[in-house]
Amino acid sequence: MENKNIEEIYELSSMQQGMLFHTVYEPESEVYFEQLLCTIKGTLKGAVLEQAWQQVVARHPVLRSSFYWEEVDDPLQVVHKQVELPWTYHHWQDLTAQEQQYRLEGLLDSDRRLGFDLEQAPLMRLNLIQLGDQTYQLLWSHHHILFDGWSMAIVLQEAFAFYEATIKGEALHLKSPRPYRDYISWLKQQDLEQAKTFWQQKLQGFESPTVIRVNQGKQQTKGHQEQRFSLSPENTNQLQSLVRQHHLTLNTVVQGAWAILLSRYSGESDIIFGATVSGRSTTLPGVESMVGVLINTLATRVKVARETELLPWLKELQAQQIEQEQYAYYPLAEIQTLSDVPQGTPLFESILVFENYPMKESQQKGSLDVGEFRGFG
Repeated sequence: MENKNIEEIYELSSMQQGMLFHTVYEPESEVYFEQLLCTIKGTLKGAVLEQAWQQVVARHPVLRSSFYWEEVDDPLQVVHKQVELPWTYHHWQDLTAQEQQYRLEGLLDSDRRLGFDLEQAPLMRLNLIQLGDQTYQLLWSHHHILFDGWSMAIVLQEAFAFYEATIKGEALHLKSPRPYRDYISWLKQQDLEQAKTFWQQKLQGFESPTVIRVNQGKQQTKGHQEQRFSLSPENTNQLQSLVRQHHLTLNTVVQGAWAILLSRYSGESDIIFGATVSGRSTTLPGVESMVGVLINTLATRVKVARETELLPWLKELQAQQIEQEQYAYYPLAEIQTLSDVPQGTPLFESILVFENYPMKESQQKGSLDVGEFRGFG
């Protein structure tokens, strides 16, 4: 590490510390290795896009960060003054669609196996693949310790905004974002004792995690599987109409559905699951444009009674969400110690993530059509 290229050094958030711990002690795990693939259509100038991404890296210090944990009391993140974002170009336009797909699968696999060295910034890289005269794919890989999904949307918006401005010969003047360091400072100012009291009261009397009792068969396999399904436009419109009419959020309805499912499959009326929140408190000005890891997973305890009317119950659940988010800064590792669940037993066995990132339509306009986002990780 060259001192002359160091901009600043500060501590990690509790979420970052957890990611660091698992990455260091389970180096073969790829759980925090993230890949995002998107399709770009139009006359693309690769050098201009590369420059645009470099401008975004210059704007957000966390994108220039590396991490150190040896021979220090607490892990540290080091922001470098300058880093060069790795770019690789692939020219596959002369290959058949089948050959392109084969190459892509190989690239995704080799890219994951390459991983990242947390002590070497930047912890992200890009691969630009040309599939045809006007068709490209951009593979963006990064370590989750840098930022969350909300931040990904910000980075993408800014990168393509810089690209469009350069193509038009214009200067793009964006407001300077608040650095992630300010979030770390904000965390230190929060009342941990008050949060501890809240979570103790919330979890009082809860003794065992909610288990989904289904026939899993005799053989248990490691790893994970993915199941995708989509709601029809009609059902989606009906849901959106419902939440508007009753002043609810889609997140509340989804959490309510998951709570009912857990209750039915566990046979319990007092259930608990993890719910990931954005962590972007309105008490921190400028947090909506900050890039970094601000998310946290909270323990959501819900009472599900068969005789309860649905709408009042959903409104109560939504009020509970709002109350919990006041204390969303409290570390999950600490929350898990405050219940009556035996030590060493997870507080919950399922986590619900409702993703509602600020993806703006501007990414679909201009000289390029950017879409078909696919995440791997």
